[in-house]
Amino acid sequence: MSKNKLTAFNLPKSIEWKNGELYLLDQTLLPHSMVMEKQETVEQVWHSIQLLKVRGAPAIGVAAAYGLCVAVRDAQEQPLDRYKELVKQKAAYLDSARPTAINLNWAMTRMIDHMEKMNVSNAVELYSALVKEAELIHAQDRALCLGMGETGAPLIQEGMGIMTHCNAGGLATSELGTATAPMYVAQAEGKKFKVFANETRPLLQGARLTSWELQQSGIDVTLLTDNMAAHMMATGHIDMVIVGTDRVVANGDVANKIGTLGVAIIAKHYDIPFYVACPSSTIDLKTAHGKDIPIEERSADEITIIRGQRVAPENIQTRSPAFDVTPNELVAGLITETEIIRAPFEQGIKDFFKGKNNE
Repeated sequence: MSKNKLTAFNLPKSIEWKNGELYLLDQTLLPHSMVMEKQETVEQVWHSIQLLKVRGAPAIGVAAAYGLCVAVRDAQEQPLDRYKELVKQKAAYLDSARPTAINLNWAMTRMIDHMEKMNVSNAVELYSALVKEAELIHAQDRALCLGMGETGAPLIQEGMGIMTHCNAGGLATSELGTATAPMYVAQAEGKKFKVFANETRPLLQGARLTSWELQQSGIDVTLLTDNMAAHMMATGHIDMVIVGTDRVVANGDVANKIGTLGVAIIAKHYDIPFYVACPSSTIDLKTAHGKDIPIEERSADEITIIRGQRVAPENIQTRSPAFDVTPNELVAGLITETEIIRAPFEQGIKDFFKGKNNE
């Protein structure tokens, strides 16, 4: 796929690193305004991740890698040993911002591992090495997105209806997205298809982000409320589901935005293939089963208040899990940057990484 064809989509950048400064697109303001917010401190980066100004597992990982550089940028006069301890402390702090998306922990672990391997004589040299590693993570994420697009695009056939849930687009990554990457590649290849984006309560990432992003890119997109999914599948509008993920564990269970499990169950009932797009960085080999994935609980205000307007009684009890886990038996395949992993997933994932290690 020609990169030139894909640049025509002119996707918004969620993350920019310019002249040693980190800028994050404040996605809480979309689709009404686009504001690139300069990140002055590590605390600001932590809050940007926690408050969903930057969101999506790959984007969180990239943002945190740069955020670690922001955290230690002004301490380069310290002795090397003390500087290394500071890097570790700030990495642990950033890692605490959100528990479910594995890319956050993956990025911090990778940055620390890189630091430990570097043969440097002072903090200035180490800071430069950390910046280069963060830039490499960013560049590799772009390549992973394109790879998923090329892997998944053949699944999309002329005239298909494709459902997606939450936002796994360019806004959630460095470029083409995960679930949307096959859509962008297929569109660039000239295929005509329709995308149905679920609104994704409670924070409406499907309505505010996915529908806006796809519309801006010229892809035929229709917005649905979450409770329309079953009807649209039952009436023959949906031929395939593609979603992203915040973590895939060793047996192929998948954590994604709350509501994904329901979509997967309905798709199984109507014999509609349910695919999950995931870069290798989102696969967590250390966690065996989906039941072991920590599920983030969000504030009650995200349920009871919409755009500043209270829609529920005062002091009402709430639950607000941000994610749910889809068991592997509901998944038709994992769309990675090089191949589609299919059942049996535990062996398929092992073989996938064995192949990557032999490259």
